[in-house]
Amino acid sequence: MQAYQLVGWQQPPELRDVPTPEPGPGEVLVRVGGAGVCHSDLHIMEFPEGQLPYPLPFTLGHENAGWIEALGPGVTGWEVGAPVAVYGPWGCARCRTCRSGEENYCERAAELAAAGAGLGHDGGMAPFMSVAVRRLVPLGDLDPVQAAPLTDAGLTPYHAVRRSLPLLVPGSSAVVIGAGGLGHMAVQILSALAPSRVIAVDVSEDRLDQARRLGAEAGVRAGDTAAAEILDHTKGRGAELVLDIVGSDDTIALGASVVRAKGNLTVVGLGFGTFPWNFFGVPYEASLATTYWGSVVELMDVLALAEHGHLRAEVETFPLERVADAYDRMRRGTLSGRAVITPAG
Repeated sequence: MQAYQLVGWQQPPELRDVPTPEPGPGEVLVRVGGAGVCHSDLHIMEFPEGQLPYPLPFTLGHENAGWIEALGPGVTGWEVGAPVAVYGPWGCARCRTCRSGEENYCERAAELAAAGAGLGHDGGMAPFMSVAVRRLVPLGDLDPVQAAPLTDAGLTPYHAVRRSLPLLVPGSSAVVIGAGGLGHMAVQILSALAPSRVIAVDVSEDRLDQARRLGAEAGVRAGDTAAAEILDHTKGRGAELVLDIVGSDDTIALGASVVRAKGNLTVVGLGFGTFPWNFFGVPYEASLATTYWGSVVELMDVLALAEHGHLRAEVETFPLERVADAYDRMRRGTLSGRAVITPAG
């Protein structure tokens, strides 16, 4: 089979002929219906040698869904042909957080040579991948192509929103900075879970229009007047939650300027921004935090939201032979929503 693999650091990935994997004990072979294209993959491609411990080569693709093709030795309770989503972060499976379903926060992550499917382990940008059954979630009636981005682009903002739900009472405000691939999911999640006013911020008027259609009460163009406009929408009080989907110097600074006292500024985007902390840099008791992915139980929640019509990824599909085009479109910012590779055709 062909697989889109990272073969060298700071080199373009390649479509290569590789053997079809054989599922081991406790594993299944998944026929990949959809593999999401994620911006973090671009960072992985650009990291210098030694920055990450991942062994090369490995197949990219950490947002995956498909159908069970074959059962490995000892696997029971799963059927060939069943549609499944793949939980992306793979921890040690032994520590307290892993055993509670939070492999994204594995206590032994620094000791591991790989972090998950498409992150050191072979991912879904190939017709087949082997997955431990404990990392599978049933899809029900969801289409694997539509569901693939939910495993990261849906799960990551869901976790970030969920941790702040106690703040999002009636009359509260939530700001989403960056209304693209993850941001358009965050707007839907907030609209489904909280009685808050949702304000989207982006450089693109098209993305702001989309955010309004998906439930945002207001759209604000990023720029010099953005903070004043956000404060105006919140009647000068600021937002109980600011989700920074970008994570640059500018967006973190914007978030700090509009979060209210006792609010949460949660940086989700891997924009490598920094923030010069001082005692008066943020309102009193406002928290600045990062998050990484979410738990497997939260993935079940995300899929349930989608199954009930509350969450949908805007998807543009590409065959496996055009995967490089999809990454190029993402790099140039010309995608609408999420790109999904369809290795199974």
